[in-house]
Amino acid sequence: MAELEYKEMDMTIDKSQGMGAVLKEGKTTFRVWAPNAEKVYVMGSFNDWNRTNMPLGLEENGYWAAAFDSVKEGNEYKYIIHTNNQEYERNDPYAFEVTSSIGNSIVRKLDFDWGADTFKMASWNELVIYELHVGTFNRKDADKVANFDSVIEKLPYLKDLGINCIELLPVAEFAGGISWGYNPAHPFAIEQDYGGPDGFARLIKAAHEKGIAVIIDVVYNHLGPSDVDLWQFDGWGENDKGGIYFYNDHRSQTPWGDTRPDYGRPEVRQYLRDNALMWIEKYKCDGLRMDATSYIRYEGGGLGYDTEIEEGNILMRDINAELQQKYPQVLTIAEDLKGENKVTDAIEHNGLGYGSQWDMNFVHPVREVLEDTYDNSRDLKKIVDALEFKYGNDVFTRIIYTESHDEVANGKARVPEEIQPGEADSSFAKKRAILGIALTLTAPGIPMLFQGQEFIEDKYFQDTEALDWGKYEKHQGIQKLVRDLVFLRTGKEDRTAGLRDQGIKIVHFNDETKILAYIREDRNQEEHVLIIMNFSTMDYIDYGIGLEDNHDWKLRFNSSWKGYDSDFSDLEIKGINHVEEETDGQNWTGKLTIPGYCCQIYTL
Repeated sequence: MAELEYKEMDMTIDKSQGMGAVLKEGKTTFRVWAPNAEKVYVMGSFNDWNRTNMPLGLEENGYWAAAFDSVKEGNEYKYIIHTNNQEYERNDPYAFEVTSSIGNSIVRKLDFDWGADTFKMASWNELVIYELHVGTFNRKDADKVANFDSVIEKLPYLKDLGINCIELLPVAEFAGGISWGYNPAHPFAIEQDYGGPDGFARLIKAAHEKGIAVIIDVVYNHLGPSDVDLWQFDGWGENDKGGIYFYNDHRSQTPWGDTRPDYGRPEVRQYLRDNALMWIEKYKCDGLRMDATSYIRYEGGGLGYDTEIEEGNILMRDINAELQQKYPQVLTIAEDLKGENKVTDAIEHNGLGYGSQWDMNFVHPVREVLEDTYDNSRDLKKIVDALEFKYGNDVFTRIIYTESHDEVANGKARVPEEIQPGEADSSFAKKRAILGIALTLTAPGIPMLFQGQEFIEDKYFQDTEALDWGKYEKHQGIQKLVRDLVFLRTGKEDRTAGLRDQGIKIVHFNDETKILAYIREDRNQEEHVLIIMNFSTMDYIDYGIGLEDNHDWKLRFNSSWKGYDSDFSDLEIKGINHVEEETDGQNWTGKLTIPGYCCQIYTL
């Protein structure tokens, strides 16, 4: 056996074939980076797990490689690395599949049959993102996490809701089966409990068939920290740190483990770049959301006088530049939360080049205002500032939301629960939470909802608890309300181009009455959209708002309609009555009835 395997080994390897286990023309090439190794072998189900009869040859710069005829797709394997008289069993850092986070690597091609998939993600100004966690989104069995197929079952629901993009919390193989996913153990492998590579590909294909794009969350600020075979991968490490893939000084420290990748090593940057490209090229994902990017670019995440990690900036610029050049339609999103233009500024202007970033300047002030117990202390200037804020010259370089996996966990709850703890079903809680959703879907930016937000889910987000679809049965009217808003936002309802354009004008702002009105302006001057919101419990009759001209504004949405919820207002809403009298410095006044905690939307 040893002699046979050695004879079929080919040391003349085409390096363009890449890293990991690469199947091509009847051979499988193994290539691994282990610069401190003295010898490297591969063992697996193809050689009865013999530890010494399939050696790899040393290339330059610490790479080892060999090709074998006997290795086939589906075979399991590991590397045996010899360093300083020690042997280390290691999974392939590039393995596309593993049996489990503590199991073996599996030889995979990822050559899925995509059929006639010509899907194109909607333009960024038309997106409505729905963030979901695979393990809890449609979990039916208390003893099992949900999986990709269970998400597929809900795609018709999401399509009916008007969602055109889902954003998945990380699905790279992590320790155990229950997790948020922000502890990747094997970055190139897909979590087996979710359905592995084949299940993930099925989800992408099914989503695209429904007209729904898929953005995947990736974690490059740290790895693991558990079940990480990259730790001291080839036996070397300094200061009891992680070895070749990680910083071996104080820079290794993050809030989630002592495992910050060493962005200063070209090989590590290449590893993370290859991972980013895998999601786009192998799985046809439509975008990447990069977790906690401030911990890639700052040692302490950008707190106070923090030291910048320039090689982390290089990593992100390189990934964004390559994606923009090869796949300009792909959206990269930074979860940076430092409110800096640099994150989404163009690379040629010394920016990091992300397409968009999660916006702290929206979520935090908006939630603060909504959750304020007292009307008279509710500061509408914070809402105005949140509406008018933008990064650079493009309003769609920010993702706006009131709920996300972070904002409804870690000591924080869903918006209606924060408004009235223990009584999230109360009229006050529901109506104010809806104001937050309406702001999200009418403000400049790319709007995002979190799973269950559309039917007033009130639980803290936990990876052990299923999303409560019983709330949908109870709040179908509110789900319809959100659907109506999404349809206005995405243009499924006509005359709403202003919601997808750059412009916004605050036309009425009264911090005493708590009434706010703004127009989302259509550059063609034909499809402006007027949004009026009441941030108080007070009902107003014949309330006056100044309007530039005697436009024929038509009521398109009224959040207080009892058809959405029986708790809502009995007041009759007739729309806007135009009167030629001065208000807000304008010659015309629009008189209208606006119930407490109500949003109304008008179009021309």
